[in-house]
Parts: sequence; C-alpha cells; structure tokens
Amino acid sequence: MLALIMAGGVGSRLRMGEKPLVTICERPMLSYVIDAFSSAGHEVVVVASHRTPFTKNWCRVRGFLLYEAEGLGYVEDIRAAAADLGEEGTPFFTCVSDLPCLAPDIVAGIEDAWRRARAPACSTWVPRDLCEEHGCRTQYTEVIDGTPACPAGINILTAGGLEEPQEELRLLLHDKRLVFNINTREELALVQGYLCRKRGE
Repeated sequence: MLALIMAGGVGSRLRMGEKPLVTICERPMLSYVIDAFSSAGHEVVVVASHRTPFTKNWCRVRGFLLYEAEGLGYVEDIRAAAADLGEEGTPFFTCVSDLPCLAPDIVAGIEDAWRRARAPACSTWVPRDLCEEHGCRTQYTEVIDGTPACPAGINILTAGGLEEPQEELRLLLHDKRLVFNINTREELALVQGYLCRKRGE
C-alpha cells in the first residue's frame, strides 16, 4: 500500500526551520516516519511543497520518491497527490511527518485492524489522558469508544471518494509512542529524551 508522508508545512509553532528536517538524536524527524512505513512493507512518497525546499532536496539526495504539492493545505495536498499518482479507487496511508516514535509494528497493527473492519477509511486516535500524562498536546479531542482522544496523525483513505466523508474505522490506540506529535519545543525536548534514552539502552 502506498504511504503519503505529508511534509509540506513550515512548522510555524516550532520556529526551527522546516519541521520535517528538525533533528532528534541526530536524525531528521521525517526519516523516522519513512523508516517505519518502509520497514512495514509500504511504498513511501513524501508530499512536500514550495514551503519546504530543503525537505525536497533532502529527499532527492537520498532517492526518496517525492510529490511536489502546491501547498494549499493538508487535505488539498492529499487529494492532489492521490489523483496525480493514479491511486483512483485504491486505499493508501497518509501520515504526518512529525511522528518520530512511529514504528513498523504500529503501522502493521493499524493496517490489520482496518482490513478486519472492511471500512473504506481509518482514522487513528490516542487517549487524551495518555497525551497529558506525557506532557503532550491535547488541542483537539473527540470521544472515541467513550474515551476523550486526540488524533494520532495516521489515516487510511480510499482514493476516488475524497470529496465526501468516507465511512471509517475510528481506531483508538493506547500506545505512548503516538503521543509525541511534535508541534512545540517542549514536545521536542520530551521526545528527544525518550528516543535518545531508547538508543542508549
């Protein structure tokens, strides 16, 4: 399955240049997400824009597939990429580029749950309490399976029906690795500590 990694935003709240290339334990955030999907057996396409020229260059140098979007917005860039890449009627992953603790087992688990549900789409969620426990963002919440939850930033969509809301599996994942969606320097410091400790184990 194709995985679109969305890397076209500037990360204005972080104020550290292009967010996909902000380093954690000497690696750009984007590289963690690419590795998670590639190791889970998915073809990765990085969706960048004129707002992220250094990210585009980074991808070109390393031979990663790149789609140059117009940068009109997150949803708009997904629609354009899906249409131009010939994904009509085909399911595909979308994922934010600032989820550095993402791992292949998480990706595989999401795909497995979605296939069992037989829904056209899947959205992923993390309990709000888990986010707060680790000092991370809770800006947007919905109640999923009776639990206040925050979006994890990973979705499965079926191309061709993106103009209308798709029937979806709303998957609640109690996994602390998904709370580290990096939007502030405080969250960056938290994930730096978490991942660098793991590397030292």
